[in-house]
Amino acid sequence: MSNNVESPDTQPAENGGSETDGSPKRPTFGQTFFRYLTEANGVMVTVYSLLLAFFIGAILIIVSDPTVRGTWSYFFTQPSDALTASWSAVASAYTDLFKGSVIDFADLGAFLRGEQDLSQVVYPMSETLTYATPLIFTGLAVGLAFKAGLFNIGAQGQFVIGMLSALVVGFALNLPLILHLPLALLAGALAGGLLGAVPGYLKAKTGAHEVISSIMLNNIVGFFLVWAIGTPLIHSLTSSQLVSKSADESARLPQLLSWLGPQLRVSAGILLGLVVAAVMWWLLEKSTFGYRIRAVGSNSHASETAGMNVGRTFTTTMGVGGLLAGLGGAVLVLGLDPYRIDPGTAVEYGFDGITVALLGRAHPGGIVAAALLFGALKSGTLYMQPAVPTEMSTLLQAIIVLFIAAPALVKTLLHLRTPAGGLTTLEARGW
Repeated sequence: MSNNVESPDTQPAENGGSETDGSPKRPTFGQTFFRYLTEANGVMVTVYSLLLAFFIGAILIIVSDPTVRGTWSYFFTQPSDALTASWSAVASAYTDLFKGSVIDFADLGAFLRGEQDLSQVVYPMSETLTYATPLIFTGLAVGLAFKAGLFNIGAQGQFVIGMLSALVVGFALNLPLILHLPLALLAGALAGGLLGAVPGYLKAKTGAHEVISSIMLNNIVGFFLVWAIGTPLIHSLTSSQLVSKSADESARLPQLLSWLGPQLRVSAGILLGLVVAAVMWWLLEKSTFGYRIRAVGSNSHASETAGMNVGRTFTTTMGVGGLLAGLGGAVLVLGLDPYRIDPGTAVEYGFDGITVALLGRAHPGGIVAAALLFGALKSGTLYMQPAVPTEMSTLLQAIIVLFIAAPALVKTLLHLRTPAGGLTTLEARGW
């Protein structure tokens, strides 16, 4: 009588398992990593957006250079000329971008040989941090609103009113440093917070969309700034130009690297920005208020059904966002020589905060990284002149935001796979 029971060694493997132990076959690290690289997830869309932006920037550098453009007229006769000239132009431009924003290794070598001051070596990074500091605050202001499904396009006005309020306190009061500087920073933050709460309150009580009311407030604050600088209270007593008085020394943020050289402008505002970013991460991820913000941003109707006060959340979120933008304005005017303002001082910081929040995916850590990137672009493009126009920085930012805001475009161009959770975008759900 035969035994029909098969031994374990001869049983077929199931679910892709091995024939020896029957365990599921696990993908290798290389397979997992490759799958991640070819997926249109949030991280890879951001990375590919940066690469695509710099690739398009390279094409524009080639097209805008008449010498390089001329070599392409006889490309089919001598292609090496066009390719070599194009590569040299792009490599030189992006090398200058790195030198002007991070470090120039020639200066580093000269310093190590005792032929150069250390201040010249760290100057590019100092400029990058200087430009990035206000962007951290405005980026956080916009990113916080994104978390609640709102669009705080009014960060520009909040930044300006915070800057103006901090300046007035900075020159109008005669106090010691230990009191004067905190009061000036607090005045800027409170002014921005009050202005930011207005669109949130109007949305909660009347249904007015925060984008419309914020844009109107931006215009109002812009005209108010021009008027205020011209008043005897604020106008400089020593200049015929439309500029304000300067903040007193007791209200100025200390320069972090002034002991190396007076040209190093980075102030303690960068440290304050990092602290605020860490606090915002804790607020969003670990606090009840942050949970309400994320819940309302995900589904305001479900949150209201669960007993949350959606209108109050709108108001407080926009208020806190305005507080952050106003604090950024205060940090700018109190941390950057000559510690005064004119109508063009804060022309773009509020609006650039939108691009920083988008690139940083509204995450505090990502916002800090995006602010540093945009600060580097600003600092580096100034170093690239006159070979490359300063508008290249703005152009690169615009292209990056275009791809970040349209992940489906990146997915289509690079033939990426759709992630398990679908394509994710930051959006305001109030329209």
